[in-house]
Amino acid sequence: MKCGVRFCGGCNPRFERGEVFREFKRDITNIEFTYADENDHYDILLVIGGCQSCCAAYEQYDVKGDVYKIWDISQVETIKEKLAKL
Repeated sequence: MKCGVRFCGGCNPRFERGEVFREFKRDITNIEFTYADENDHYDILLVIGGCQSCCAAYEQYDVKGDVYKIWDISQVETIKEKLAKL
């Protein structure tokens, strides 16, 4: 399974978004995580925003399945659990 990862612009980050991405890659081994590219196709998309606005656009990506959005560190474990079950 392939997951594209999209980040916000980082204008108001409340947590270390890059560390969250590394954590997902380390802990969820049944999914290939890669930076989202408009010319690629994904099974799912993970949008990592730095604040509650989670304003990163993602409509330009070709995603077959669900889009998961994170904008607070408290959401990380819940999303990791969901992805681990895919």
